[in-house]
Amino acid sequence: MYKVTQAVQKLLKMKKKIRDVRGGTGAGKSVGILMWDIDYAQSHEKKVIDVVSESFPHLEQGVIREFKNVMMERNYWDDDRWNGSKHIYTFETKSTIQFQSFDTLGKAHGPRRDVLHLNEGNWLPWDVVDQLITRTREAVWCEYNPSSEFWMHTEIIGKRDDVESIKLTYLDNDGLSEAEKKEIESRKNNPRWWRVYGEGELGEAEGRLYTGWQIIDSIPHEARLERYGLDFGWNPDPLALIGIYHYNSGYILDEELYGLEIANSQVASAIKNLPRALVIADSAEPKSIDEIKRYGINIIGTEKGRDSKRYGIKTLQALRISVTARSLNLIKEYRNYYQLVDRRTNTPIMGETDGADDCLDAARYALCSLIPIIQRKEMIANLPRVFPYKKTNPGL
Repeated sequence: MYKVTQAVQKLLKMKKKIRDVRGGTGAGKSVGILMWDIDYAQSHEKKVIDVVSESFPHLEQGVIREFKNVMMERNYWDDDRWNGSKHIYTFETKSTIQFQSFDTLGKAHGPRRDVLHLNEGNWLPWDVVDQLITRTREAVWCEYNPSSEFWMHTEIIGKRDDVESIKLTYLDNDGLSEAEKKEIESRKNNPRWWRVYGEGELGEAEGRLYTGWQIIDSIPHEARLERYGLDFGWNPDPLALIGIYHYNSGYILDEELYGLEIANSQVASAIKNLPRALVIADSAEPKSIDEIKRYGINIIGTEKGRDSKRYGIKTLQALRISVTARSLNLIKEYRNYYQLVDRRTNTPIMGETDGADDCLDAARYALCSLIPIIQRKEMIANLPRVFPYKKTNPGL
C-alpha cells in the first residue's frame, strides 16, 4: 500500500532547508513526507522531528493514522515506543517523532527541533510558522493543497535563497488504484476544483462566500444549545448533523454526525445520545422526518421558499460564526465554498454556488429557523447585493 512512488522519489531529491510541496488530492504529499520522516529518524541518532497541524483532531484523523499505518505495514511499530498521551514515538536510535498542534504564537515558543513537518501548512498563521522555522535546525517541510496564496508565497518564496518548491499531482502517486484515479478525474468538469485538486495549481481566494468565521478548540461551558440542523444524504452525498450553540452574540457550530449510507434509525440513535434540542431537517425528505419522529425525536422540516437558499447564505454571512476544531468536514466546506461565475461573461450567477455544502446546509436550516424573517432582512440589508467574486481567466 505504501510504496516508494514517483512522488516519494521527487521528495527525496529536495535538499534545501525550506521544502515547499504543493499538490492536489491523492498526490501522496503527507504520506511521502511521513515516510521520509520515519527513514530519517531510523538513520540518525537523537534527532527531534515535529509534525505540526492547526488542530489535534486534524492530526488524529490524518497524519497520525497514516503514520501508524506506514509503521505497521513495514513491521516497524512497537507499542512500547508510542507515548499516547504526548503523541511521541521514540525509535531505537533515540530519535523521536512528535505530533503537535500549534494554533497560537504562545505554543510556538518552545524547544528547538531538527526537522519540522507542516501538515496542510497553509492553514497555520504566519507568526506561529515564523517562530517554528526559527527554532528548526535542518529541514522544514510544508505540504498543502494550493487553494489560495498564503505565507509561503508572501513571506518565503522570493525572499530566501534556501527554498525549493515542487508540485505533485495524483499522477505522481502510482500507488493509487485505477478506481481512485477515475474518481479524481470525474471532477474535471469543475474548473475551480480541478485546477487546485487535480492539477495542483494555485487557486484564488476571492469568491469565497464565507469569511470572518473562526475555529475554536471546544464549546465554552456558558454556551447555550439552541437546536440541531440535519441535511439528509446517502451515497455519494453524505448526511450531516450540526449542533448550533448561542454564545456572546454569536453562534458556535459543532459537527455531530457526518457520513455516507447512514440509516434513519442510526440518525435517531445518534440524536438520542446528544443533549436534547429541536432538530430542523431538510423538508425535501418528509418520509425520513416522519420515520425519525417515530423514534421519539423532536424533529421538523425547514421552511423553504423562493430564493431561500440565497437568503440563507446571506444570513450566515451576516452572523458571527465559530466552528469547533473537531468539525473537520464543516471546516473544509467553509473553506471551499465559492460563488459560481458565468465563464462567458465573468459575472456571478445569482444563487449558484460551487463546493460541497452538506454541513453548511444543515447549519443553514437550523440558524435560519432561529432568526425571524424580519430580523434576517435587517441583517442582510448592508451585505453586497451579489455574492463576492473576482473576475477570473475564463480559460481556467
